[in-house]
Amino acid sequence: MTSDRIWTAGLLVIGDEILSGRTQDRNIAQVGTWLNLQGIRLAEVRVVADDMAAIGEAVTALRASNDYLFTTGGIGPTHDDITVDAIAAALGVPVVVHPKARAILEGYYATRGGVTEARLRMARVPEGAELIENRMSGAPGIRIGNVFILAGVPHIATLMLEALSGQLEGGRPLLSRTIGCWAPESEVADLLGETERAHVACQIGSYPFFRDGKVGANFVVRSTDEGALEACASDLLRRLQEAGLPVAGEEI
Repeated sequence: MTSDRIWTAGLLVIGDEILSGRTQDRNIAQVGTWLNLQGIRLAEVRVVADDMAAIGEAVTALRASNDYLFTTGGIGPTHDDITVDAIAAALGVPVVVHPKARAILEGYYATRGGVTEARLRMARVPEGAELIENRMSGAPGIRIGNVFILAGVPHIATLMLEALSGQLEGGRPLLSRTIGCWAPESEVADLLGETERAHVACQIGSYPFFRDGKVGANFVVRSTDEGALEACASDLLRRLQEAGLPVAGEEI
């Protein structure tokens, strides 16, 4: 469904490997993009270590301040995959083996050495949880209330998001249009502010860059209203041109 209400989500990225720099996170961008298509805005991202208390504290805060909470990482077969345990503790429910998840894993590993104790860890869920399909490796994601527990491996997280597409209540997707300009932000700061104030249904973000020995910025106009978006972008383009600045009708 669509509405004027703004739906928000928090994202909790879990893993010592992210904080150490050993692994570069790729889930923030893909979760944010997917959420926007569902009419949900990614409002906050936190990164925490594989620590029960840290995960629990972040889960409690983020699920309370947003319509949805997504987590990535920590649901694999090893001892340091403690996301399920931490979330269950934060919600005040026990951890159980989900019978459907167990059956899925038994089928997937039937020709791959069978289900071991380690592999069975991937069937553990907070009591009362539902499963999120994973077409690649069998081990499912988990949904409990407004919390969605996804894999940390980006391409598996993608499949889990695809399984959720169209299943969540949200509002209108946030649309955007980009205008590039070869000018320092300091030269156009007032112009940007005046333009945004003239178009209350829009926001304008400025993203500077240095390229080919020159300074420039890309201005991103955002709105949930397509008509308002086009009016604001056209007005901004006109104002930049009238100021004698070299602009492009798209990202530079």
